[in-house]
Amino acid sequence: MATKPPEGDPVQDAPQVEGVQHAAAGLQAIGHTLRIAQRQMGMRRTAQTLLKVNQKDGFDCPGCAWPEGDKRHVAEFCENGAKAVAEEATLRRVTPAFFAAHPLADLASRSGYWLGQQGRITEPVYLAEGADRYEAVTWERAFAIIAEELRALASPDEALFYTSGRTSNEAAFLLQLFAREFGTNNLPDCSNMCHESSGSALTETLGVGKGSVSLEDLHRADLIIVAGQNPGTNHPRMLSALEKAKHSGARIISVNPLPEAGLEKFRNPQTPQGLLKGTSLTDLFLQIRIGGDQALFRLLNRLVLETPGAVDEDFVREHTHGYEEFAAAARAADWDETLAATGLDRAEIERALGMVLASKRTIVCWAMGLTQHKHAVPTIREVVNFLLLRGNIGRPGAGVCPVRGHSNVQGDRTMGIFERPAPAFLDALEREFGFAPPRHHGLDVVRSIRALRDGEAKVFFAMGGNFVGATPDTEVTEAAMRRARLTVHVSTKLNRSHAVTGARALVLPTLGRTDRDEQKSGRQFVTVEDSMGMVHASRGNLPPASPHLLSEPAIVARMARAVLGPESATPWEEFEKDYATVRDRIARVVPGFEDFNARIAHPGGFTLPHAPRDERRFPTATGKANFTAAPVEYPELPEGRLLLQTLRSHDQYNTTIYGLDDRYRGIKGGRRVVLVNAADAGELGLADGSYADLVSEWTDGVERRARGFRVVHYPTARGCAAAYYPETNVLVPLDATADTSNTPASKSVVVRLEQSPAD
Repeated sequence: MATKPPEGDPVQDAPQVEGVQHAAAGLQAIGHTLRIAQRQMGMRRTAQTLLKVNQKDGFDCPGCAWPEGDKRHVAEFCENGAKAVAEEATLRRVTPAFFAAHPLADLASRSGYWLGQQGRITEPVYLAEGADRYEAVTWERAFAIIAEELRALASPDEALFYTSGRTSNEAAFLLQLFAREFGTNNLPDCSNMCHESSGSALTETLGVGKGSVSLEDLHRADLIIVAGQNPGTNHPRMLSALEKAKHSGARIISVNPLPEAGLEKFRNPQTPQGLLKGTSLTDLFLQIRIGGDQALFRLLNRLVLETPGAVDEDFVREHTHGYEEFAAAARAADWDETLAATGLDRAEIERALGMVLASKRTIVCWAMGLTQHKHAVPTIREVVNFLLLRGNIGRPGAGVCPVRGHSNVQGDRTMGIFERPAPAFLDALEREFGFAPPRHHGLDVVRSIRALRDGEAKVFFAMGGNFVGATPDTEVTEAAMRRARLTVHVSTKLNRSHAVTGARALVLPTLGRTDRDEQKSGRQFVTVEDSMGMVHASRGNLPPASPHLLSEPAIVARMARAVLGPESATPWEEFEKDYATVRDRIARVVPGFEDFNARIAHPGGFTLPHAPRDERRFPTATGKANFTAAPVEYPELPEGRLLLQTLRSHDQYNTTIYGLDDRYRGIKGGRRVVLVNAADAGELGLADGSYADLVSEWTDGVERRARGFRVVHYPTARGCAAAYYPETNVLVPLDATADTSNTPASKSVVVRLEQSPAD
């Protein structure tokens, strides 16, 4: 049973390059999963844990938010989900002795991979002002420090309360309740960095900022368009749904600058035929230029309008608003401009149109490839236009499908983790708890960093996540965090954020999804909401990693009592003792959660209402689904430059690095690589295997440089390049964000490559 962490910090800047793969999963995935699990957990614990992942009586995978069907496979997890579980259920431990041996400067010099491999944090630790390392501290002292700093603020708005998508519904509800009773709406969360653009566009056009499809809809679709998404690495269980759709007759169009193994062929490890033969998924691959998606959908909309009988005129007349203005803009779409923006040829677009017109039930799925551009919100609105034209909203087998990343990122927003809460939500909160919550808008992620940078925020509290590793403009963000009076991280494992601290810092270790949660009233469970609006229970089954851990609801409840004191009438102690009491309050505050405790007792949970899907009712300002018209935008590329997108490797989930390989892309033993089309590299004089610095170019004139990346000739779209984050977050300015949503524009970074020697 191998439980010892790796010695030293492995070199990450001298990767090897092997052949690109053209199929995902299969026997390699099984073998890799078992090796990772055995190294972290041992064989007995591996079986004990993995057989409970995503089961009705088990725990929700701490990885992605892809839903489960009613009928579950005995192995209801993917390779990357197993990696996430293994890292949480690991037998490796980070004790106070570890912090004594590793001062802050040492931790700051380590890679995120090394930090994560050290294991579970066992006790709360504190970095005193002027100290050079963390030391063990009691929970009572930790909460007293938080209370001292929060009470000393000139305004509650000098505090920031960040939430990661791993946080349960119960903990998220309590955190927003505490923040608002304290007096602020400063509730930035990871949605601000991923699907905020989706929420903004969908709320404006359909009235609900969530996807409108179920898993069964995917199985029933005639056509599925997967745009700006790599399911094989980021949402591997989605491949099973696409496979089922294909077997039922669906056709699939992939729209992506990079060919992705999972969208080429899926070798389903759960079936003998899948392992032996696999299923070819994509019928048409549109290798689009980065940022050209709005232009593509605009032209498709023009071509649909020009095709007699293609528009669902009854749906448009009865359920939509703004059609004439939209149609005028769409009819002005230009072929030459579209071909320039997309890098596609006319025959490819015409073939896509034929597939669109042959489909009665169409779904469009997307992820960060659409949401992290300056023009992300108009792009997603154009996707909605595309679906509205043929009545593909509120129809079985059709709809919008933004694929969320983290496991409960959608649930956290439903629970009120939002810096711009709806007045109706605040009204319900006031009726239920008897205090007047603040009504002015709070700060999102980007504005929170600015507030820290400018000295306008002084306390930063994070419920999970790796804020420093996930955010843009690394040097600016780290300098901003160091200006805080206090930084607090509720975490299971170490990450870069623990090494970039305010004057004082706390790391508070918490139970994970895999851990058994015992409170005074007995064993507890929490709930989560998946990417398609299904709410279900999660029950850990392992003994906690340490007797000193507290659950996330307990941490929030004790912090709230310490800060708010006996004057608070909120029954924090009751909430910690029994999470059912939290769910009773959620049921009275959050629409769709009525009779929460009774409904969550049903195996598999329940589905939240969605008016456009369920009733073709659109709770927008106009009372109808809104067509929109916006100018077509796409990134301009100066001579001798490339357009860079940041992405994940296959051994990665968000900022958590499981290993140094990207098996599908043929990268082994390193992460500092830049993938460049061979023809572009030739024009730039960059040989395969040479090294280059990536230098981003923005109108602010500030040079941002990521050093020492191995150039890999790779079949990406012409003019485009790709490299992993968080290593390339340094290239994205804090002020380079999507219009309306303020999401960092990490998928369209103009860079020049300057040759450099290998380190």
